Order: sequence, then C-alpha cells, then structure tokens
Amino acid sequence: MTAASATVSRPVAVTHRRVMRPRRVALYAFLTFMVVTWLFPLLWAVYTALRPYSDTAHNGYISLPGVLNFDNFVNAWNQAELPQFYLNSLIVTVPAVIFTLLLASMVAFAVSRFSWRFNLLCLMLFTAGNLLPPQVIIVPLFRLYLLLPVPPPLSDNGLLYDQYFGIILIHVAFQTGFCVFVLSNYMKTLSRELTEAALADGAPVWRIYWNVILPLCRPALAALATLEFTFIYNDFFWALLLMKSGDRRPITSALNNLQGQFFTDTNLLAAGALLAAVPTVLVYIALQRHFISGMTLGSTKG
Repeated sequence: MTAASATVSRPVAVTHRRVMRPRRVALYAFLTFMVVTWLFPLLWAVYTALRPYSDTAHNGYISLPGVLNFDNFVNAWNQAELPQFYLNSLIVTVPAVIFTLLLASMVAFAVSRFSWRFNLLCLMLFTAGNLLPPQVIIVPLFRLYLLLPVPPPLSDNGLLYDQYFGIILIHVAFQTGFCVFVLSNYMKTLSRELTEAALADGAPVWRIYWNVILPLCRPALAALATLEFTFIYNDFFWALLLMKSGDRRPITSALNNLQGQFFTDTNLLAAGALLAAVPTVLVYIALQRHFISGMTLGSTKG
C-alpha cells in the first residue's frame, strides 16, 4: 500500500457546528441582563464602600477611584458598635426562627396528615393571617404591648414593650402562616402509609411527628430556615415600633448611628450595610445544599 492510498483511506472527521436558534440567543441575553441587573446594586455598594468619601466628593460617584481601601469597613465596625447589635439581632432571630418552624411544623402535621372537622378552616386561617398587612394592627398592638402583663423571667419591666420576647413573639405570629402553608403542601406529598404503619405499630402521634415526618421535611425546613432568618434578621419595622432602648435594637437600626444630623457619609453607610448582611450570607452558605433541594421540591413531579 502506497503512502498516498494510506492517506486517502484515513477517515475524515466531520465537525458539525451547532447553530444557536434566535429564541435561545434571546433567552441567554435576557438571563444575562437579569443577572447584571440583580448584581449591580451589590457590586456598586462594594465599590462605594471601598472608596474614601474624599475621593468620591472630589471625583464624583461615577468615576474611576483614586484609591481603594478598607477604612470604611473599620470605621463602620467601630462607630456603629456592630458586635453588640449583631448579638441583639441573633437574640431575636434565632429563637424566632426555631419557634416559628416548630409551631408551623406542628400545625402543618395536624392539617396534612389527619382528617378532622376544622382541617381546611384551620389551614385557611393561618394562610389568611399571613396576608394581613402589619401596618393595620399598629395601634391595637402597641396598646396591647403597653398593657399586657408578662412574668419577670420573660420581661424585666413586666410588659411586652421594649423586650426581646415581645419582638420574638410578633415575628412568630406573622411568619407562622407562611411556614404552615409551605410545610403542609410538602407533607401532603409524603406517603400516608408512613403514618398508617406507625399508628398500626402503636406509635403515639408525637412520636410519628418527631421521628417519622419531621426528618423527612429536612429540605423544606432548611429552605424555610434560610428565608425566615433573612426576613426576621432584616426587620426594622417592628424593632423601631416596639423597642425604645437603643442598645437593645437589632443591627438594622445600628445603621442609623452612621448617619449624622446634617451630613451622611454614604461610603461609610455602604460599608456598614455590607457588614450587616454578613450573617445572612453565612447562613445561606451553611444551608445552601438543603436550601436548593428544598426550593426545587416537586419540580420533577407530575
């Protein structure tokens, strides 16, 4: 066999270039635009926080930075007393999330795993309560917090007003409806044979709830824990209304300490806002795997 024939007999690789359809190009362009739009405020906050205010005042906000440093983060940490306000927020947020998920999982278990007369009515009440605007009950709630007596272990002034317990209580009341709605829908996807088999084996209702159903709801609970931690941690409305002591307010109110009466350093305020958001980012990173699986529940069913 000659060299020419050997060359001819070799298989020729044929490459097919995949042509993107206009619809897919438009989809990618739309997704890219949404990502940029979503990340732009965060990136702009980081960019502003890294610039000294003198550089911004001299060159303008839309300009190339003359210098970048972390001085604003250091000043925000010290001036706003962030460690104390971090602790205040965690004192409110962590118990509120735990009590909300515990109460919501109990109610969801009752309305989704058992049939009783007021099953649907109970679910509707919790769901409807979640739709109530908080501003509607400001006046009666404020008066209730000033009049309702509370035993000393839960309050040092005998009232719900200006107490951590009062803030925790209102968060649990307003967030339980949403969690009941989500958890009840998820528990309905679990096989009823699990409950029936446990009842046949003589297991009490509490054991079925705690040892059978609740472990299966871990993805949904993790997703709700991430969302509820973010909702409650970022709250400013209830803390401002029901808390008068400045040293007890959560970290969202600490940013007010960075604002002057006649002047506000927006670069310093951006650094403080980024520092205040760190715990929510850490919670999401810790629960990321469960959060994503919880958010995609049911996406491949049906």
